[in-house]
Amino acid sequence: MAETEQITVADTSAGVGGNTDPDRPVNLPVVELLTGRGFITGKSGSGKSNSASVIAEKLLDNGFGLLIVDIDGEYYGLKEEYEILHVGGDEECDIQVTEDHAGKIASLALEQNVPIILDISSFLDEEEAETLLTEVSKQLFAKAKKQKQPFLMLVEECHEWMPEKGSMGEVGKMLIKIGKRGRKHGLGIVGISQRPADVKKDYITQCDWLVWHRLTWNNDTKVVGRILDNDYADAVEDLGDGEAFLMTDWAEAVHRVQFRRKQTFDAGATPGLDDFERPELKSVSEDLVSELETISDEKQATENRIKELREELDKKNSRIAELERELQDARDLSRMAEQFTDALVDHVDDYNPGRTAKEEERRRRERFAEAGEGSPSETAEDSPAEDAEPAAASGGGFGDAFGDFAPEEGMDSPPASGGDAGPPQADATATNGQPDAASANGQAEGDDAETAFAAAMASVDSGGSSSDGGVAADTGGGTRAAPIDPIDDSVPEAVAALAADIADLEGKTRRMLAFYVEQGPGTPLNAHFSAGGSGDRTAAYARNRTLRLRGLVEHVGRGSYDVRLGALIDEETATDLPAAQRDEYADRLEGQIVDNES
Repeated sequence: MAETEQITVADTSAGVGGNTDPDRPVNLPVVELLTGRGFITGKSGSGKSNSASVIAEKLLDNGFGLLIVDIDGEYYGLKEEYEILHVGGDEECDIQVTEDHAGKIASLALEQNVPIILDISSFLDEEEAETLLTEVSKQLFAKAKKQKQPFLMLVEECHEWMPEKGSMGEVGKMLIKIGKRGRKHGLGIVGISQRPADVKKDYITQCDWLVWHRLTWNNDTKVVGRILDNDYADAVEDLGDGEAFLMTDWAEAVHRVQFRRKQTFDAGATPGLDDFERPELKSVSEDLVSELETISDEKQATENRIKELREELDKKNSRIAELERELQDARDLSRMAEQFTDALVDHVDDYNPGRTAKEEERRRRERFAEAGEGSPSETAEDSPAEDAEPAAASGGGFGDAFGDFAPEEGMDSPPASGGDAGPPQADATATNGQPDAASANGQAEGDDAETAFAAAMASVDSGGSSSDGGVAADTGGGTRAAPIDPIDDSVPEAVAALAADIADLEGKTRRMLAFYVEQGPGTPLNAHFSAGGSGDRTAAYARNRTLRLRGLVEHVGRGSYDVRLGALIDEETATDLPAAQRDEYADRLEGQIVDNES
């Protein structure tokens, strides 16, 4: 294509600003149109859209590529004569597109020279339309840099995208960028608007050619006066339909011209009383549509897959919620079962002290008979001393799993392992042949069952050792340090106060502390059970909380707690004590805790 090639779009017109030689053809250079920046304006009905359509028809006649951004759906009439791809957001278009198609649209336009109508009017969602136009503009600009092929982008109602006042969105910024830098890449742009006063002046003032149709609004005629002349500002109000002032950089003159009528169906004409007949429009190649349909199909498949995954997720979430409800119900049932069991245990604990010796003997004989053994007296007389301990343990009321450390009331306690404990039978059996639980645990007659049970537990755990309270005691694992006397002046006041606080603890709580001292890290449930409690979770953690708040124990991980007497002494004495002395006081406190509960 030579740079001298031109297209005829209008004829000269007489009148103010006109030529003495009217009706002379007006030609426009193709290259300047395709790669330059143009502006066509005029009030509604003045002929601006007709002028833009005439330019588009002439370019299409000569096989030049262009993309029309149609905001009112009035350019599809070009399909009456030309094979032009009509894309948009409804079924009236050849194919419905989204921003995912932007790259392919730009590729068809520049690489395959396919003329395209981008019908923005068919989108109900304005944001969706703006996003599509932004992406198409970006893709055209990017591909034009590589393609270097003359191409025209025609934008209707450009004041909506490039406003003079207010903020400008991504679309306007991209169109301004094409206007400023597109020419060097062969990408031209034409803006069309009925309100020149509302169009960004940065765009109008850099245009190579401008077409001014009839304008009557004062603000708009002022723009004409500033760019052309005040004489033209007055005359522009009297221009006829299709008549305009044409200003071009290459002619360096202003001409009054009459644009020719478009040849294709005028879809933008104001409807009249006559019947509307839509002309037969040409269809585009199926190959072009199929390329875009592939993108649509892939997008639809992706959307369908996303929908399926969301439905699956909803089902799984519903199932999780259902399982959580079932789990909560199970927890409620378990809690009810624990409460019921606790109630039964409490009932048995309340009942056991009232049993007579005869009832206890009868119960023991029945258990021995069920086990296939002789009577308790026969077992005590005929079995060696070392065999008496398992017999007593297996008869406990807690089953085989707890028989070694939880003897039932009325049963023989395990024999002490201390050197002076004496024969097992002599310590564990009364004169009437009945086992005496209070004697077995070193407790005075009349203590409650809970205290007796805790004493039996401590006896088993400590190996039967005892302390005389004033000197070091043998606990089976070495020598305990002497206990702390609260009135001893040699002991720091804070340490003495700590010993007094520990002594003031409620019995079970203090025995739980003894459990942590002797056993090391353990759970509150185990400590509570060892202290003679029923193992109720709420009660165990309530007592453990008392120890924790007083700083006597701390959480050491995995639900376990351990004593922290050394650290507590440091805190109470402001870490004034030497480490060795602090450890000594901690050992004496630990020994005192264990000895008092033995």
